[in-house]
Amino acid sequence: MATGITPTDYFHMNDDDQQLKISCLIWLDANENVTDIRNTEQKLRSIINRFMKFKDVRQCQKYIEEQLQQDRLVIIASGRLGREIVPSIHRLQQVLSIYVYCMDKKSNEKWAAAYSSKVKGVFVELNELIFRIKADHRIQRMVREPLSINLFTPSAGAGKSTTDVNDMKEFMEFCKQKFEGDDEELRNLREFEEDYSPNKALWWYSRESFFYKTLNAALRTQEIHLMFLFRAFISDICRQLESHQTQQPIRTYRGQMLPSDELKTLRECCNQFISVNSFFSTSTDDQRALSFINSYGITAGLERVMFAIDADPKMISTKPFADISSYSKFKEEAEVLFMLGSIFRLNSVNRSSDGQFWIIQMTLWSDSEHDLKQVFVDMREKLGSGETSLQTLGKVLWEMGKPDLAEKYFIRFSKQLKPDDPLLVDLYIKLGKLASQNGHYEKSIKWHKKVIALKKQIQSTVASNTNVPNSSIKA
Repeated sequence: MATGITPTDYFHMNDDDQQLKISCLIWLDANENVTDIRNTEQKLRSIINRFMKFKDVRQCQKYIEEQLQQDRLVIIASGRLGREIVPSIHRLQQVLSIYVYCMDKKSNEKWAAAYSSKVKGVFVELNELIFRIKADHRIQRMVREPLSINLFTPSAGAGKSTTDVNDMKEFMEFCKQKFEGDDEELRNLREFEEDYSPNKALWWYSRESFFYKTLNAALRTQEIHLMFLFRAFISDICRQLESHQTQQPIRTYRGQMLPSDELKTLRECCNQFISVNSFFSTSTDDQRALSFINSYGITAGLERVMFAIDADPKMISTKPFADISSYSKFKEEAEVLFMLGSIFRLNSVNRSSDGQFWIIQMTLWSDSEHDLKQVFVDMREKLGSGETSLQTLGKVLWEMGKPDLAEKYFIRFSKQLKPDDPLLVDLYIKLGKLASQNGHYEKSIKWHKKVIALKKQIQSTVASNTNVPNSSIKA
């Protein structure tokens, strides 16, 4: 059967996104450049919650030390003040990363090298600094994002379907509402609306924008309605991964912060199969993956984990995976993306040789392996296929206590059927019950009348077909 390891929060895009943002970006410089600060704040607004400016090292250090350990602080410091403050703060858990912005790169690189675990670089160009902060944040976000995992044992199937609905207009309206007031994301939305095409799906996914945030959050929390709105985009990504499929066996890595209870579950499930319910982003560069989990201190309830994945494209019926560096702004990440729903065999979970993190060894597995075949057959039979999955989705949403969305999908399904299709009788009955439960009694009566009228129409059609003489038969 399939059991889930999923985040406990429900899908609230604003709350979810806030938790993965940088808690505070701190700018420390005695010679304040208002233009540089304003440009930085505007360009990084979508990934930070607060922006603080300091001219004094003591005040800045006091503020940093007063923040909670679970906060994520990013610090931009001038060369002179950075040299003063970094030795005192680089070990603090709440300090995620430090960037030195200065006029003399060479001299500042010398002292900064001693604190390389936190000092991510020395920069003299503002655009280069902003680009690096965005690139690092993308990796940090991936490391901290909760994974939604299914564990499979070969006895029965369970899962969710992500097929058959795409409504661009509804998707855009949802995103515009969620990102209202965020000028950068609204610009991204306008660009997406005007410029999106299937061959740009990976390019959009690799950007730090609303598309990546919303899709990953929907998949992570298994928010069914949004997953259906994303259906066409998911298919586009799949086709692009297939067309750029890696041709040789490969080993990739992913650094991740995992809740201790989830790690315990995985340790108890070696030699079983897992499926990640989202796109699984990895890197061929193990040191890069390690550098980000090493920047996190010991955190109560969280474990530092390194996934090591062996993938062979010659395995039959695996989901596609591909190097997508050419689509990314951050080419140095050497990113390999595994398709949503990829199946992995969990080989082992062990401590690293230095005891600093856990290594989870996995192998990409074929969907068609004998002991998994029945799992997926059962899943398909349970959920149905084609148009019937719309009706199934309506039922699931109803059971989840989302009657408005259930009604929407029942009506969508009804519009795909012929006016005299017998399936409409059951749909109208469900719609009537939904309306009645919500206190919409007039609407419930309307659906009940439709049931009566449709039954009479079907009976009349059957009767007329039965009574029509077959004049084409000759004696």
